[in-house]
Amino acid sequence: MKLFVSEGTPGSLPVLAAAERARGRAELLVSTVGPEECVVPFLTQPKVPVLQLDSGNYLFSTSAICRYFFLLSGWEQDDLTNQWLEWEATELQPALSAALYYLVVQGKKGEEVLGPVRRALTHIDHSLSRQNCPFLAGETESLTDIVLWGALYPLLQDPAYLPEELSALRSWFQTLSTQEPCQQAAETVLKQQGVLAFRPYLQKQPQPSPPEGKPITNEPEEEELATLSEEEIAMAVAAWEKGLDSLPPLRPQQNPVLPVDGERNVLITSALPYVNNVPHLGNIIGCVLSADVFARYSRLRQWNTLYLCGTDEYGTATETKAMEEGLSPQEICDKYHTIHADIYRWFNISFDIFGRTTTPQQTKITQDIFQRLLARGFVLQDTVEQLRCERCARFLADRFVEGVCPFCRYEEARGDQCDKCGKLINAIELKKPQCKLCRSCPVVKSSRHLFLDLPKLEKRVEEWLGKSLPGSDWTPNARFITRSWLRDGLKPRCITRDLKWGTPVPLEGFEDKVFYVWFDATIGYLSITANYTDQWERWWKNPEQVDLYQFMAKDNVPFHGIVFPCSVLGAEDNYTLVSHLIATEYLNYEDGKFSKSRGVGVFGDMAQDTGIPADIWRFYLLYIRPEGQDSAFSWMDMLLKNNSELLNNLGNFINRAGMFVSKFFGGCVPEMVLTSDDQRLVAHVTLELRHYHQLLEKVRIRDALRSILTISRHGNQYIQVNEPWKQIKGSEADRQRAGTVTGLAVNIAALLSIMLQPYMPMVSATIQAQLQLPPPACSILPTDFLCTLSAGHRIGIVSPLFQKLENDQIENLRQRFGGGQAKAAPKPAAEEAVPTARPQQIQALMDAVTKQGNIVRELKAQKADKNQIAAEVAKLLDLKKHLALAEGKPLETPKGKKKK
Repeated sequence: MKLFVSEGTPGSLPVLAAAERARGRAELLVSTVGPEECVVPFLTQPKVPVLQLDSGNYLFSTSAICRYFFLLSGWEQDDLTNQWLEWEATELQPALSAALYYLVVQGKKGEEVLGPVRRALTHIDHSLSRQNCPFLAGETESLTDIVLWGALYPLLQDPAYLPEELSALRSWFQTLSTQEPCQQAAETVLKQQGVLAFRPYLQKQPQPSPPEGKPITNEPEEEELATLSEEEIAMAVAAWEKGLDSLPPLRPQQNPVLPVDGERNVLITSALPYVNNVPHLGNIIGCVLSADVFARYSRLRQWNTLYLCGTDEYGTATETKAMEEGLSPQEICDKYHTIHADIYRWFNISFDIFGRTTTPQQTKITQDIFQRLLARGFVLQDTVEQLRCERCARFLADRFVEGVCPFCRYEEARGDQCDKCGKLINAIELKKPQCKLCRSCPVVKSSRHLFLDLPKLEKRVEEWLGKSLPGSDWTPNARFITRSWLRDGLKPRCITRDLKWGTPVPLEGFEDKVFYVWFDATIGYLSITANYTDQWERWWKNPEQVDLYQFMAKDNVPFHGIVFPCSVLGAEDNYTLVSHLIATEYLNYEDGKFSKSRGVGVFGDMAQDTGIPADIWRFYLLYIRPEGQDSAFSWMDMLLKNNSELLNNLGNFINRAGMFVSKFFGGCVPEMVLTSDDQRLVAHVTLELRHYHQLLEKVRIRDALRSILTISRHGNQYIQVNEPWKQIKGSEADRQRAGTVTGLAVNIAALLSIMLQPYMPMVSATIQAQLQLPPPACSILPTDFLCTLSAGHRIGIVSPLFQKLENDQIENLRQRFGGGQAKAAPKPAAEEAVPTARPQQIQALMDAVTKQGNIVRELKAQKADKNQIAAEVAKLLDLKKHLALAEGKPLETPKGKKKK
């Protein structure tokens, strides 16, 4: 093999560092060539680095060359590495190219250089911090580390561009940079010139986009207006002039909503939340809120839409929670179903039905699908080795077991899946397993179970995916996870459990078992629909007429993309299968994870007690929606987005537009005589509106929100340039100009109120009430910008839409929800400004404290195991802490025991 590298070429760094892997495994000749030398004969442009294989073939992608060297060394590919390499190519490299260009070619310094790449650096730092491993893919150095190190080294070799606060990134970078292969690679490529060694290479590169002075960020930007043709402007103006007459008639409302022949029928589901806990902000954005935006948008498009969800109530999680709270499983389901429904109601989630899985319909449909699978030979029987707790005298279902993950060594892995690496686990594979109930070490015993024969169904699901994936809106992570399952080969999947709380198995010899929750949980969508209408099969056995959109976090993808489709394909009953599988990444809280037990993060039942309106929560969660990668909730960022985007941008524009109508024109929309500049603005708003439609049709929810803010910025700029408050004091022509500007601005505000409806429904309704928007305009979102408020239309009373969030207010909330991470000492009771909870919440906490206190006293009286008592005492102290917070009391500092 022959490796061609060049001094001053960034891609040569990682390949030289990776080449060390091939030493002793293959004969490798390294040759340094000029950057203009054409090494690969069939490429039209010079390309370095290049690896010429012994076969005569060439590799000329940096990551491909590095991968080849690692494969030679016996390294095995994994999905996490593939994901990192895709991110490096699509996200990191464009940002780095811009930063290096600004630094080396344009001589910029400081934040102008760091700005483009700061978000990418933070992402790497957060990833290293969360997994608590020295390297990006685990405990040992991998291909990911070498490729990213080589990409980052030109910039980060200067400590000025390695921020102090990114301590995990700093440690990782320094560890790699001190290794001999990396040091030798740096010496070969940089020749002791530092970053200036890259100047000749960078000077030949095109100037990066965005333009000079605009860092690459995730923020909406003040973009130059696109160039429009006269024809495009004329068409936009013609649509504007037609006004409300061009709107289609309103769809008649159905109850229940059923598919209609010849129309677009959209069925939307959110992953069913477990009934055993209170959803946090990450759960809400990952499932119900994202789906709600799309459901509201679908209705504005006049598509025949049904949106359903409900609580997933069977399985181990419910039994565990019931034991913890001293209630029956049914009581737990009833309690938490109500809590979930109340939370989603407060967040204005527009379900057509919010059901539950503990219903006769669930049993009937699940057992029918099982019987059809059994009759067609897709169910196997086998003996399974399971963990059994001798102290509790029971087999331990997956969620009753915790231990060390056999793949990534995470110490709190569950018996079915590791929350850290995402891999599915057989409970007996866990290292150091413990019974969650008594913390004793379980033993391995045998039990007879039923399996879904996924290998026999593999070809069917591959054929289905081959037809459905092209042209669909499956998110990239959903496609990747599903394909990786198929690439690794499907294996039989156990569908029964040794539990009492679940759907009974209708088969002789298995009467003491229930269906595994992930076999029948997805069937919950069908049973919830069946409880909504006895014509449920018109939705769920109608694939030709129904578009099924399913929303979830990425950990649910295998069950919706593989297990459930296999189940219904094997049942051979013409079931509707998912058309568009929409999966988010994870939302983190500040610098860590949400944790109910540690009081870290905002949970659904707490959001309403902060005094911040539901629509502000909706806006911010959707603004940071984790679409392409994990994102993090930040209190300070929430303050900034509220005060800048909502208050100063959107709220300021809509309030000014309405106030000008009230103040200058007696509350009536004035006559509008559009100039060529006004017509061009109409065309630009139409263009942005169509972009909004294109994005939401592809379920790019976060990006579509940016279109709303962009239109609002155009509106603010339009008002500022034309100064109607000055024009109104001038000549008759000036007054007419003020009227045109005001009328056009208030019509943009009317359009924004409709575009906002999927995101901020209450704010949208408030704007529409202030502007007295005609009813048809409130229910239909057209594809063109229309004059909906014609001259003479009288508006209502205009008032501000948003309140400023103050630093002190936000800091109090950050401290309140920081749990053990909060650094500041609590204020004296007289100064404490923590809002108290509602009386019913306080009473529920008082009851829980009393009940837990009785449990502790009873265990002590029985002289139970010390570890068990300690665990229950910890729960009691945690409950007391939550009660104190709910009552607005300062937390008591635990007193040490006095020495005798």
